[in-house]
Amino acid sequence: MNHGGGEMDHGDMKMQGGSAPPDARDPDAYSGGYLRNEGKYALPPSETLVMSDMHNFGSIQFDKFEYVRARGDEWMAYEGEAWYGSTYNRAVIKAEGEIADGNLQHSKTQLLWRHAISTFWDTELGFRFDYESGAPNREWLAFGFKGLAPYWFEVDATAYVGPSGRTALGLKAEYDVLLTQKLYLQPSIEVNLYGKDDVRRGIGSGLADGTAGLRLKYEITRQFVPYVGVEWASKFGKSADYARASGESKQETRFVAGLTFRF
Repeated sequence: MNHGGGEMDHGDMKMQGGSAPPDARDPDAYSGGYLRNEGKYALPPSETLVMSDMHNFGSIQFDKFEYVRARGDEWMAYEGEAWYGSTYNRAVIKAEGEIADGNLQHSKTQLLWRHAISTFWDTELGFRFDYESGAPNREWLAFGFKGLAPYWFEVDATAYVGPSGRTALGLKAEYDVLLTQKLYLQPSIEVNLYGKDDVRRGIGSGLADGTAGLRLKYEITRQFVPYVGVEWASKFGKSADYARASGESKQETRFVAGLTFRF
């Protein structure tokens, strides 16, 4: 090392990298010939290391379990899902519907296979069954995406194909606006589009209906969240015409109170 000229002379020293020299130590030789999960030091299967994403888990969650009042009428509404599987693949049941006077008025039930394709996004593939009191049932094949969009928007978009050339598209989005660590507003929007008229169910082609909601939620625990809120629902195009023809309103304001819970 030469301090006089302010320069550093390392002689034969070289920077790390490139091929190892011929006399370098074998990096695998430290094991003494033993292999992972083999030999006298191997653990029995009951004690081998299992990472968290190798386990199967299950959950039931209802985003909406609520009392609804609009135009002097009242009913119960629900929307939730149950799933079982691993971090990357899960079997999922989604369900939503309305109950009035002790009877199920209409419902959508989906049986799906959910597969993670990135950190924040899943694909969903499966089957949907629609029930409507006093109208024919409908069956659909379903394919969609569910996940967290930039700026923390929860998004659910699903396309459907049914018999007789029926097609549909459902879009949902919601966002949490924190007021405190436990109190928050949750705006949401949902729209449904159909490829052709379904007169017997009062559905017209194109944009059929939409709902915008605002719920004020208080998180008592992560598993138990009561709320109150308001929704604005509307039907459009031919769906609005069908509603007027049957004596229904094409628009309504709904007041809601309910619970979000999971276990």
